[in-house]
Amino acid sequence: MGKHILVISQYFYPEHFRINDICTEWVKRGYKVTVITGIPNYPQGKYYDGYGLVKKRKETFNGIEILRIPLIPRGDNAIMLVLNYLSFVVAGFLWKSFTNIKADYVFIFEVSPMTQALPGVWFAKSRKVPCYLYVQDLWPENVEIITGIKNKYIIGSIGKMVNYIYARCTRIFTTSNRFIKSIHDRGVPIDKIEYWPQYAEDFYIPLEKTSIPEIPDNAFNIIFAGNIGIAQGLDILPKAAALLKEKICKKIRFIIVGDGRYKNELINIVESSGLTEVFKFIPKQPAEKIPEFIAASDAAFLSLSDNALFAMTIPAKLQSYMACGIPTIASAAGETDDIINESNSGVCSLPGDVEGLVENIIKLSNKTEEELRQLGSNARKYYDVHFNKKMLLENMDKYFNVM
Repeated sequence: MGKHILVISQYFYPEHFRINDICTEWVKRGYKVTVITGIPNYPQGKYYDGYGLVKKRKETFNGIEILRIPLIPRGDNAIMLVLNYLSFVVAGFLWKSFTNIKADYVFIFEVSPMTQALPGVWFAKSRKVPCYLYVQDLWPENVEIITGIKNKYIIGSIGKMVNYIYARCTRIFTTSNRFIKSIHDRGVPIDKIEYWPQYAEDFYIPLEKTSIPEIPDNAFNIIFAGNIGIAQGLDILPKAAALLKEKICKKIRFIIVGDGRYKNELINIVESSGLTEVFKFIPKQPAEKIPEFIAASDAAFLSLSDNALFAMTIPAKLQSYMACGIPTIASAAGETDDIINESNSGVCSLPGDVEGLVENIIKLSNKTEEELRQLGSNARKYYDVHFNKKMLLENMDKYFNVM
């Protein structure tokens, strides 16, 4: 058995995050992998069936040992979300104090909340082992955007926590080049930070164009697949749909696949706007099925709320779409816009720009099948060069072979 990697991630299988595949690949490469995580409840806000405070607290998945520490589920309001974040930290502190696990490295998979990094930092310090942090969300910026909290004392306190975590990590990896400056500006040496973009799992591959019962082929189908939250900025779609009805005769349909805290509100907006024929909502699907839905669609959509932080973010679904070889219609700025333009794999308008989005949808819907195929092919070629899984994992290997 190779080196032992202890992974700290508040979210893990059966919740769907890229860390599941990263850990699986590490096992294949000969590492021993143990994951400290919570009881699965994302994004619905309640424990998954079969899991609980006394059920399935230990589990093995693809050769990975999973240890679940207790936490309060996210629920459906801000208070429950805060309790969810804090409970993982408290349980993590108790776990760290009593565990007899020995590991060679700690790897923290940081999507919000950043608080989840604390048990990993504490463990690494007490055991004197290297601690690697993989930053997907910038804090405290993300807190201000998602919660609307502007109180300088609260944000300042969170900022001190973030600085504490950064200072105690051996190395910091980021999913976006633009995160590097923000982290460096918090006093982190530039040579301690490295861009390590996300890749898509192996099942995200181009499939032959097809039709499936869930997606009728009597329209130009634009698919969105993933978490339906506030940060995704999906409120732009009903506005765009209303404009499209006025501008063109060609039928456009938005296929929304997934679940999340904003889903019910989005459905209500669609229904109250008289746009139900333009939207089709499909429940959350196993990730392995998403390429089939993409293959039955003409283009894929991603959007982010209009904020400077999100201009620095590369949403994980961009890699998934590109790996599947489908043209992307984006309502985003910054790094996402750069990638789509550089790869010539779709169209991008600024966040919140409804008319710009509508023009891009019309532009793409008027392209021939061959032109759409070429955009999809461009996407896959760019993915193979810049987000190649084997290349990225081999680059990470050098940090696990230094002892």
